[in-house]
Amino acid sequence: MYEQQLVKPIDILLVEDNPGDADLAREALDGSKINNRLHVVDDGEKAMAFLRRVGPYADMPRPELILLDLNLPRKDGRQVLAEIKSDDSLKRIPVVILTTSRAEEDVLKSYDLHANCFITKPIDLNQFLHVVRSIEEFWLSIVVLPDGGSK
Repeated sequence: MYEQQLVKPIDILLVEDNPGDADLAREALDGSKINNRLHVVDDGEKAMAFLRRVGPYADMPRPELILLDLNLPRKDGRQVLAEIKSDDSLKRIPVVILTTSRAEEDVLKSYDLHANCFITKPIDLNQFLHVVRSIEEFWLSIVVLPDGGSK
């Protein structure tokens, strides 16, 4: 798997409406040892269009990992998560909830909808960078992911 990562970059979809948080995630992943391509969309409708490869996203790759904020415009992260996990062609893609929410209701609902993990965004800049790098290290170096394929 390590050799494959050297040849083919890992595609990550970040669904985040806060440009500052998106920039921080990009910065954290740019300095990575793992060859990755970060794709960013800023609302839930764009996330689903990206994942279903429709409209302007028709030629986009299927991501191997999704980082999903819960509080999004147009279609919130809970709805996006429910759609992903109920779609046979998308449900195996790991979804990491990365949000400011600390509400127990959001944690429970996310896991009920089959999120792969729930992480509350740290407020501190260095901690935020560390969290994103840790997500990448765990999900892209340690975990064996299913082949995204072209479905």
